[in-house]
Amino acid sequence: MLDVVYETDLKSLPLVTRGKVRDIYAVGDDQLLIVATDRLSAFDVVLPDPIPGKGAVLTAVADFWFGHTREQVPNHLSSRSLESVLPDAAERTQVEGRAIVVRKMRALPVEAIVRGYLIGSGWKDYQASGSVCGIRLPAGLRLADRLPEPIYTPSTKAAVGEHDENIDFAHTQVLLGADLAARVRDVSLQIYTSAAKYALERGIIIADTKFEFGLDDNDEIVLIDEVLTPDSSRFWPLEEYRVGVSPPSFDKQFVRDYLETLDWDKRAPGPRLPGEIIRRTAGKYLEALVCLTGHGLKDLKN
Repeated sequence: MLDVVYETDLKSLPLVTRGKVRDIYAVGDDQLLIVATDRLSAFDVVLPDPIPGKGAVLTAVADFWFGHTREQVPNHLSSRSLESVLPDAAERTQVEGRAIVVRKMRALPVEAIVRGYLIGSGWKDYQASGSVCGIRLPAGLRLADRLPEPIYTPSTKAAVGEHDENIDFAHTQVLLGADLAARVRDVSLQIYTSAAKYALERGIIIADTKFEFGLDDNDEIVLIDEVLTPDSSRFWPLEEYRVGVSPPSFDKQFVRDYLETLDWDKRAPGPRLPGEIIRRTAGKYLEALVCLTGHGLKDLKN
């Protein structure tokens, strides 16, 4: 098992920012080192307890999907090795298995969310209006129902400690321009459809997911951040899926469900997690990795 990492401290590279989960360092002027820590955020609040191995799982799952989707859309992965960026062995050990070197892109101010099933905030919107992000859906749908076809339901990108806000497609056209907004929508639906089919054949339903994109120097769309991980997606075990109930989850929804039982206003600071919740959550992340890739954490270390 890799060491638990809540926060990194690399002296040889300038720290750009600490996100909810990732620590980002500058590598020259045009590249970044992105480190997936074991921090966990829920309801846009970073919780005080890490989930052991989580950052390594996120890195491995994202790397798998970057490979799976590279023919559909370019991604931000660099060809530079970790050794070339962190020649000091002690620093490299701190982040090995959980760090990637990427090309710097101009990030778009929209989270590209695709939903294949009716759950979460989409279910709440549907109950209130019969629509999700302005998209009218058939009457009579139940909780966790599979949608007639995947829908694109974008949101704004919130700063740490703030909440994302669902928006309709017209709003993304204002933010991005009509052509770019359509390109982001179309490639998001394409990636989701392909990935959902792949995962379903391996016993995982991808109920919904979010993508983030940037632009390169030629204004081409590039897939950035993470992709189809347990943090950016809702994974359900196919064999336990039932319409009308919230299915069990391979992802951090398990923690969200626990937090919903607490008297907490969903504002920082977040509550401490019991040891059993931490252990079971770590197990769910690892199970998702094994189901999708056939490999566990022990395979990540050379």
